[in-house]
Amino acid sequence: MIKGAALRTRVAAMPGVRRLRRPVGDGRSFDLHYVRAGPPGDCPLLIIPGGPGLASVLPYHHLRRDAAARGLDVVMVEHRGVGLSRTDDDGADLPFSALTVEQVVDDLAAVLDDCGVRRAVVYGSSYGTYLAQGLGVRHPGRVQSMVLDSPMLSAHDDHAQRTALRELYLDGPLAGLIESGVVAAEETGQVLQVVHEFGGPRQVDRLLRLMASGRGDRVWRWLIGLGELETAEIKRFVMEFDLVGVIAFAELGFAPKPDGRPLDVNLYFGDLAAAYPPFRGEPFDLTNALRRFHWPVAVLSGDHDIRTPRAIAQRVAALAPDGVLVPLAGTGHSALDTHRLAALTAARIVVGGRHRELPRLAPRLADLPRRGPGKVLSSLLTARLALGRIVSL
Repeated sequence: MIKGAALRTRVAAMPGVRRLRRPVGDGRSFDLHYVRAGPPGDCPLLIIPGGPGLASVLPYHHLRRDAAARGLDVVMVEHRGVGLSRTDDDGADLPFSALTVEQVVDDLAAVLDDCGVRRAVVYGSSYGTYLAQGLGVRHPGRVQSMVLDSPMLSAHDDHAQRTALRELYLDGPLAGLIESGVVAAEETGQVLQVVHEFGGPRQVDRLLRLMASGRGDRVWRWLIGLGELETAEIKRFVMEFDLVGVIAFAELGFAPKPDGRPLDVNLYFGDLAAAYPPFRGEPFDLTNALRRFHWPVAVLSGDHDIRTPRAIAQRVAALAPDGVLVPLAGTGHSALDTHRLAALTAARIVVGGRHRELPRLAPRLADLPRRGPGKVLSSLLTARLALGRIVSL
C-alpha cells in the first residue's frame, strides 16, 4: 500500500492537477490544488463534492473520465484542509482559522480565475450545495447556472430530517422493538437512515423483521459503524473530516441538540463536537439569498434521501426564481455518489441550457444504469440482510 509522501506525490501527478497560491489567513500562503479534465471551454462545469472532508482529485477520477467522455469540461477543487490542500509550506496542517466557508468559496472563485474563465456551471452535492450557493452569494457574476444535488439550506435542516424519518417509521414495527429493548432508541436514527437511503422501505422492513427474530444484532452493529465511518476514519486523499470538521460544527451546526425521541439523526456527531469550537452561526442566509439567484437552478432530489429530504429540495426549488425540482426515484443521498450517470446527464442538460426539461426527463434519469460507490454499498446491504449475519468488508 502506498502511504504518506509517496501517495501524495502520486496523487499530485494525476492528469490535470494544478495548484495556485492561496492565503492561509495569517499572512502566509499555501498551495491549493485543483484538477481540470475534459475538452476545455469558456464555461466549465465546476463540481463541488460533499463532506465536509471529501477530497476531489483521487475519489472522483472515474467520474471525471465519464464526464470527459460526454464532452464536459470539469473543474474540481481540492477543499482547503483536505488531501493535497491540507498543509502549509512546512507540511503542517492548516489551522482552524484557515478553514471557513467564506474562504473555501473564495477559493472556488480564485480557481476560476486561474482557469481563465469568467463563469461556470456550478454543480454542488450535499455540503457542496452550501458552497455552491455561497459562491452565488459572494461571487454571483461567476455563476452561469447551477445544479444543487441533495441540497442543504440551513443549519436547521435536522428538523426536516427527523420529520421525514419519523413519518416513515416511528409508528410501525420499530416502536415494539424499542419498547421490548431489542434496539436502543438512540441508535435508530443512524441505522434506519442508512438502510432507507441505500435500500428503501423494503430493506428497512427486512432489517426490522431480522431484529424481531433475534438474528439481526450483528447487522445492526455493522450499520452503526457505517454511520460513523465518514467522520471517525481518516482516509488520506479520500475522506479527511478531522480538520474541516470545524466548518461542520462551528458554521453549519452539525451537532443539533437531541430531542430525546427515537429516530433522532446525527447523534453520533455529539461526541465529536467537543473537539471543535461551538456553533457560532451560519455564514449565509441562503433562504433569502436564493430569491436573488437570477440564473437557472436544477434541484436533484432522491426519493430515499433522508439527510437532505425532499421537503428541503422542494423549498430550494421554489425559492430560486428559475428553479426546477428533479425527483429521482429509487435514489438516496447525493446522485453524484450514488447515481453517477443521472448526475452527469443532468449536468450536461443544464450545461446545454435546457434545465427546464429535467422534471420531464427525471424518470429516464433514474432508470439509467447505476454506477458509483453507492451501488456497492446497496449490494452489500442486500447481501448482509439476506444472510442475516456479518461478513468481512
